[in-house]
Amino acid sequence: MGILIDLDGREQVLGGDGAPDDGSLAAALGWTLKPEGLCRGETCVPLLGRPVLEALGLLAARDGDGADQVVALAPSAESHRRELAEGRAPSLTLDDVDGNPLSFDDYSGHKRVLVTWASWCGCRHELGGWQRLQDELADAGLRLFSVALDADPEDARPWIEQAAPSYPVAVDTAHVTAERYGITNVPSVVWVDEDDRIVKPPTIAPGDDQFVEFTRIESARHHDLLRAWVLEGSLPESSAAAPVQRTDEEQLALAHRRIAAHHQRVGRTEAARAQLAIAQVLAPWDWTVRRGGIAMTGGDPFLGEEFTSFWEEWDASGRPGYTPTG
Repeated sequence: MGILIDLDGREQVLGGDGAPDDGSLAAALGWTLKPEGLCRGETCVPLLGRPVLEALGLLAARDGDGADQVVALAPSAESHRRELAEGRAPSLTLDDVDGNPLSFDDYSGHKRVLVTWASWCGCRHELGGWQRLQDELADAGLRLFSVALDADPEDARPWIEQAAPSYPVAVDTAHVTAERYGITNVPSVVWVDEDDRIVKPPTIAPGDDQFVEFTRIESARHHDLLRAWVLEGSLPESSAAAPVQRTDEEQLALAHRRIAAHHQRVGRTEAARAQLAIAQVLAPWDWTVRRGGIAMTGGDPFLGEEFTSFWEEWDASGRPGYTPTG
């Protein structure tokens, strides 16, 4: 029996004694194979000779053989483009550090800022800076929603408990937030208006200036523009930027990262590193994969040789993906 890791990061055991096939994958995803195609309720998708996952616009990363195979899913680049082209904020429900559900959707009707960070980033110290901004703009209707992109909730716990923020803080171990919103580095923010539309795609925005020497981005650059949006309805130039178009390779990297996280949770660190190596080739500038992967497998994401080598390569290449709000 194989294991399927779905788009929400949930794991389930697939039936059968061999490698997962179209029938078991369809059933696990809530679809039924019928003569007219792939059906769920009143909806049917014609297969037209395509495999089930291709018909659903999904990519699959696989590891292992036969009944021991692990399959992780990610939307194809085309599926991702279609969803973001609609302009609506993808639905997002995650758990907090204690396993209690938190929904970004609950704050619909307010101006919202999705703030992403991680314990493997210096931005773990910036929750207090975001708290000050939330306190300042709460009466004007702003709602912050913070997400830690970490492999284990316990990695994020000390920083959450130390800051004790009043705004919701979720922990996204499957990196669903990164996949749905196109986030490849932290600290990244996304602005969503009262009508649930993304009005500014992901950009880098530190919560304060503790690490301005590294980021080269003063926090006021984002915060002043945020104040103008909340208080005056004025949007910055960066709000007109089109979302970054991801490739199938970059999407598939996220699926391999999910397999790596599965292996790490069950104690197979070398297998996790092998999957991260594949993901790094597919998405070489995705920090949620590369720096996050170093932390996941017990490396030093701050001063370790693997990270410093990556950082030097990234810095020399012009800091790809590190776009400030402007």
